Parts: sequence; C-alpha cells; structure tokens
Amino acid sequence: MSRAKWCVSVVLAVGAALLAGCGGGKKDEPKKPAPSPGGTPASYTIGVIAKSTSNKIFLPVEKGAKDAAAALSAELGIEVSVIWQTPPNEDAKLQSEYITNLASQCDGIAISVSDANMLTQAIDGVVAKGVQVVTFDSDAPDSARFAYFGIDNYEAGRRLMDELATSMNREGVVAVLTGSRKPPNLEARVKGVEDAIAAYPDMRLLRVFDNESEDSKRAVEVLEQAQGANPEITGWAMVGGWALYTDNALDKIKGKAKVASLDAMPPQLPYLERREVELLLGQDPYEWGYKSVELLVARLHSDESPADPVVKAELRKVTPDNLAEYREMIKAWGMD
Repeated sequence: MSRAKWCVSVVLAVGAALLAGCGGGKKDEPKKPAPSPGGTPASYTIGVIAKSTSNKIFLPVEKGAKDAAAALSAELGIEVSVIWQTPPNEDAKLQSEYITNLASQCDGIAISVSDANMLTQAIDGVVAKGVQVVTFDSDAPDSARFAYFGIDNYEAGRRLMDELATSMNREGVVAVLTGSRKPPNLEARVKGVEDAIAAYPDMRLLRVFDNESEDSKRAVEVLEQAQGANPEITGWAMVGGWALYTDNALDKIKGKAKVASLDAMPPQLPYLERREVELLLGQDPYEWGYKSVELLVARLHSDESPADPVVKAELRKVTPDNLAEYREMIKAWGMD
C-alpha cells in the first residue's frame, strides 16, 4: 500500500471511531440510567412539576416525592433522586418549558397540568424521547402520559354539593367559587356541582365565580363582591381552598351563607374550628408526590404499569369532630 493510501485509510478509521464514540452525531438521545455491574439500571432521576408554589396545597408534594425516592432507593438497592421544579404562580407556558428542559436530565417526570391543551404537546414530545410521564392532581388525558393519579374530580364536585345540600337542609341558592377555568380538574369539579344540584328541586345554582389568578387575596375579593351583589346566596361550594388560605376570608359571609370547600390545608382548619365552614373535603398532596414517584420507578425499573391508567385517590371528609386527628396526620406531611 502506498503511503498516501495508508494515510487516507488511517484518517477514515479515526473518523469512524470518533463518530461511533459520539453516537453517530445523533441529537436528543433519551437519557438512560447508569448501568450497574449486573446490567440493571443503578439510578433514576425523577422531575416533579406542580402547578405553583404559591398554592399551599402543593407544598407537601415535594416532600412526598423525596420520601418515596428514599424508600425506593433502600428497597430496590438503586439510587432514585428528585428534581423539584415548579413555577411560583400558575403558568402553563412555564410548565411547558420546565418539562422540556427536564427531559435532558430525567428518566421520568410527574406533572400537575395547568392547561391540558398547551401541555399535551410538551408531554408527547418528551415521551417520544424516551422519558416516562405521569400526571397528578390535574390530568392531560389525551397526552402520551402512561398514568394519572388523583381524585375523581367530577365525583368530588358532586360530593361537595351533596354535603353542602345536607347542611342547607336541601334548600337555598348556591354559588360556586372556582379558580382558573383552564385546568381540567377544576372544570370537572364545577360540572360535578352543577349536575348534583339538579337533583334538589328546592335549590338552584346562581352562577360560577372565577378567580383566574388563583390568588388567595383575589379569591376573597371575588367572594365578598359576589355575596354583596347577590344577598340571596345562602351557600358557597368552593372547588378549591384559595380563599381560606388567608385570614378573615369569611367576615362578610358568615351568618349569611353556609360554606363547604375542597382541600383541607392548615390555613383552612381554623375556619372549621370556628364553625364558619361546614366541612372540608381534603386531598392528600403528600401522596401525589409519593405515588407519582412510585408509579414512575415501577415503569422504569420493572416495566410495570397500572391496569387502569387512572389511579384514583381518596377524599377525606374533615369536620370539627375529627379535626384533631386530621391535624396529627398532616404533621407527618411536614405541615402544621
């Protein structure tokens, strides 16, 4: 072989080796867990995206996720870690950016969906890259997520209305306080209230009042303005706890209307204790984080998925009678 041909052959061989070492120049390769000596993945990184840090119901989610990661690491002899990334306020666009960015760092992502229309495309995009996705609290049912964990939001709305109707002796005028109308979980709750009240001939629904920002102060303003303009309101069905996350929220409501609310976070409990609220239907946000990580690791580590992709969580009815017991329970979530 001539020297010139030999040099060309060497250059081609080196170039091929470099391409092979770089994955052939392909981009957006899915992140893979580091293999252990036995060939089983030794680590998984899970990204968790709640709706907002300003909504207090999401505070226990991070703890639940990290507790699950620690428990699974010990149980399976692997390393499971959690990256918590949540916008300060409800922002579907920012959630979309987070999920796309986390795809390069994470094997799985859990997300509470602020806007299903906007986030379905982002979820589908990261799943196409090999990242597994579960939703919690609020779903994107048409996306490529493999599971959703949370309450049946429609049934939660129905139950909330039925409980309120009982406290109102099945008569009167009801108003609904909701947050943004974009999250599918809130729309389902409102629909549940609307359908349930139709079964009570001596009750009627005045209207649904929105609190688009889901800000506690704004929720109180909406509540007070609505009650002042519509004194015939004798019951409030709150499909989220926003107004009750602040002090003196019911000063202009108590004595005029009975109140039942979803969620049972610490700031809401004094209203129950003072009997300004009839009852709370509490979700378990700690479990949102814990169960989401469990589902993702089962899928990643053992290729296991739930038989029904909708994994239902339970609601807890909190009244003055079981308030002390409930307070002890939520201390275990890191809340008091």
